[in-house]
Amino acid sequence: GFSEPYEGFDLDPPELEIEDPSAVDPVDSRAVTDLLDDRNVAGDEVDVDQLLDVGVEYMAINRHEQAAEAFERAARYAEDDTLEAEAWVNKGIAHGELEEWDAAVSAHREALHVDEEGEYAALAHTNLAYALWERGEDESAFQHAEDAVRDDQRLPQGWYNLGFIQVERGQHEDALECLDNAIRLGFQESSVYEEKARALEGLDRNEEAAEVRETAQEMQEAEEERLIESE
Repeated sequence: GFSEPYEGFDLDPPELEIEDPSAVDPVDSRAVTDLLDDRNVAGDEVDVDQLLDVGVEYMAINRHEQAAEAFERAARYAEDDTLEAEAWVNKGIAHGELEEWDAAVSAHREALHVDEEGEYAALAHTNLAYALWERGEDESAFQHAEDAVRDDQRLPQGWYNLGFIQVERGQHEDALECLDNAIRLGFQESSVYEEKARALEGLDRNEEAAEVRETAQEMQEAEEERLIESE
């Protein structure tokens, strides 16, 4: 298992940028209520983009239950498959933050059902892989991790998640290739170097592993310093 909810895997909502953060106060309990009250609005009057922005704002301040509610309503009102899939993926991520793995699995599967070959399919696959892994469904997790990079070969967290699973399965050569892909695509976090060190150790390339682990340690210390500075 994992000592932290996201140790090993990396999950990020597809979008974390909000064009007008002042439009909705995420601390205002009325914000989502006003947007979500089915009795007060007709379906064609719902601003799905705004609902998505509200959910992302809630994610940013760790109010994941409210985020999941906003994303679910966005999905239900969305008339565009891409927007609906985005909403379901984000809902799945919100449930993952709450360690609600059954709900996370359902949301990511719904995203794939809506738009299996669309813009958010790879994100749905890689996040579904994580949720399935947490439920102990290792083989299904591996399959979806592979599907993620098959759908989008330029998704760094997809390569990272696949590499993580392959390290756990003892597939060290394949894992090393995946983790190097993640790094080349811009995944620059201590965790990817830690997993790369594990893969190298599995290949008895211990000198290289020690160098990579030292890099991972330096990056982790820098990450911790940034976290302290932001508080």
